[in-house]
Amino acid sequence: MSDLIFRVTIGASPPSRLDKALARDVPEEAALSRTRLARLIDEGAVRRGGAVVTNPKADVAEGDVIEVAVPEVVESHIMAENLPLDVRFEDDDLIVVMKPAGMVVHPAPGTPSGTLVNALLYHFDGHLSGVGGVGRPGIVHRIDKDTSGLLVVAKSDRAHHGLADQFAAHSVERVYQALVHGHPDPGDPRLRGVRGVSIEPGAVIKITSDLARHKSDRQKQAVFFGHGKHAVTRARVIETFGAPPQVSLVECRLETGRTHQIRVHMAHAGHGLVGDPVYGGQRKVAKGALPDRARAGLGAFDRQALHAAVLGFSHPVSSETVRLVAALPQDMTDMIAQLRG
Repeated sequence: MSDLIFRVTIGASPPSRLDKALARDVPEEAALSRTRLARLIDEGAVRRGGAVVTNPKADVAEGDVIEVAVPEVVESHIMAENLPLDVRFEDDDLIVVMKPAGMVVHPAPGTPSGTLVNALLYHFDGHLSGVGGVGRPGIVHRIDKDTSGLLVVAKSDRAHHGLADQFAAHSVERVYQALVHGHPDPGDPRLRGVRGVSIEPGAVIKITSDLARHKSDRQKQAVFFGHGKHAVTRARVIETFGAPPQVSLVECRLETGRTHQIRVHMAHAGHGLVGDPVYGGQRKVAKGALPDRARAGLGAFDRQALHAAVLGFSHPVSSETVRLVAALPQDMTDMIAQLRG
């Protein structure tokens, strides 16, 4: 296996450390992120004057010539599988797919196959740039197994780096639709009294907290204040069902994207998701408030009723705005039809 050698001449007024200077001056066609460059430095793949430099904080000066040896992309150990794939956007650097409910995003010990990554590897058929030096899709965000909706995946290092920066900066537009128990009414004194809940213009319910692992159940997330990762969800009721309202269709906008964020925040507000076996809980429907068929449908809904409906971001290479909308899947539209009677 041969290495591809890039010779980088450090330009005027360079940053004070090697990794930052290389990230600024490396040729664009190299598609090397600062994270990838830092890893190459650590692996001894960077030389100055013939001497290996392994300190990413090493001093650099204008005119220094740095050699970066980039190994050939190695094949991923993950198996490619011919699985159905609903592609909504694709170019040389990224792909956006509609993930169905029931599909895991990335292989894990319990699910080594049948995942979105297995399907993507087959779809790319070897035409995939190395993400971190490995021929694999770059997962920059995830959707729970039983949540449906839009997901963007990087096909190149430069896309992976650019998308990761946008997710870290919370600049990606992510809008979900969910069916929740009850009616999250902004005028409800009970809701207004829940810690972390505030009401914004347009009847928007803002939920702010920290999220971390549950103290006794390590598979769950829980709301904390002063401990965990900062999380913000904004929810707005689109439609209510029943008289009095028993279920609501809610639009949830993510400012942050923490594990199970919408599911935990809506449960914290007292309006867990329909079908959520972890956070939603079972709710009794007031007698006569909904048609019998809808009551039965709610009890039989076998996943959290959550769908990633809108995904918007700046293309990490072209800088063009990419915004995609995915209609609700059939199981949720059928449930809504039953609720409407």
